[in-house]
Amino acid sequence: MLFPPPSCPRLIVKIGSALLVGEDGSVRRAWLEGIAADIADRARAGQQVAIVSSGAIALGARRLGLTKGGRASLEDAQAAAATGQIALAQVWSEVLAAQGLTAAQMLVTLDDLEDRRRYLNAAATLDRLLSLGVVPVINENDSVATAEIRFGDNDRLAARVAQVAGASGVILLSDVDGLYDRNPALPGAVHIAQVKRVDAATVAMADAGSGSGMGSGGMTSKLAAARIAAAAGIPLAIASGRADHPLSAAARHTLFAAERAAPARKAWLAGGLTAKGSISVDAGAAKALRAGTSLLAAGATTVKGGFARGDLVTIDGPDGPVARGLSEYDAADAQRLLGKRSEEHAALLGYAPRSALVHRNHLALL
Repeated sequence: MLFPPPSCPRLIVKIGSALLVGEDGSVRRAWLEGIAADIADRARAGQQVAIVSSGAIALGARRLGLTKGGRASLEDAQAAAATGQIALAQVWSEVLAAQGLTAAQMLVTLDDLEDRRRYLNAAATLDRLLSLGVVPVINENDSVATAEIRFGDNDRLAARVAQVAGASGVILLSDVDGLYDRNPALPGAVHIAQVKRVDAATVAMADAGSGSGMGSGGMTSKLAAARIAAAAGIPLAIASGRADHPLSAAARHTLFAAERAAPARKAWLAGGLTAKGSISVDAGAAKALRAGTSLLAAGATTVKGGFARGDLVTIDGPDGPVARGLSEYDAADAQRLLGKRSEEHAALLGYAPRSALVHRNHLALL
């Protein structure tokens, strides 16, 4: 059993559309009843479980007779989500009630978890529901989300929810049983049982396609989720949900190890998805950042984007992303300070400068 209750008091389980919805667009109810039984077993053993459930768009598309699974346009997807979400909530409520469990629905948008105050509100709600023995069923609010303000896949949402909930494990149930060194459909593909760190070599193994055609994610989104979870100190597993009781079975899977848990605010920064811009730095600055310093203007080389003071920016070194943080300057002033030493800043800006472009207290390494 992945993440047994004694070692994992709070678990997040993500269920993909291909598992929950059949090829004809109807709910795979017998399979869902098996999942509900698994959750009940874990609840009786003392584990708190929250579900991140896909399937609203697929269900709504069938009810509305929409082509391409409801994803032909943003308007179709929003209409399908609005229609399908009520059906999805109903079926979850029924199968959990049959096991003596109470379901709760939470719909969130990207902004809900990127804004610090709303993030903390969501955390408080989740914590209260779980402490009451309720099973939250969480989904992205696709009926109002747009391309610019959406997670786009429930893999990353599940990892972010795990961080919000203070979970100690995440399981991404999918139609694949984990990561392979290449597309598993290719001859000679080798299954990877454990990944200590998601690096460039790991990402190179990923196949971005969604095998079922129903979901919005592929292995690339799952690796992004693993990174978010790892930054929060939470191990994540990708496992096949094809078995009738996938949370009870000892199925093959890929386990992504957790990194050392970051403080809550820094974990929130590291998991952010909506950076307003970026600052590139030289090799010396990248090394200094990894040693725990603030980002000084002397080591910065380029600025991109139209960010304001306090906005989230990415910090990129010569070899790729180094950190995320909240900028102490707007983009125009940051541009003026590039490569300049601290004693030059006041003359350039005409006002008393701040100590860094991004202070270490508002910075999280990636």
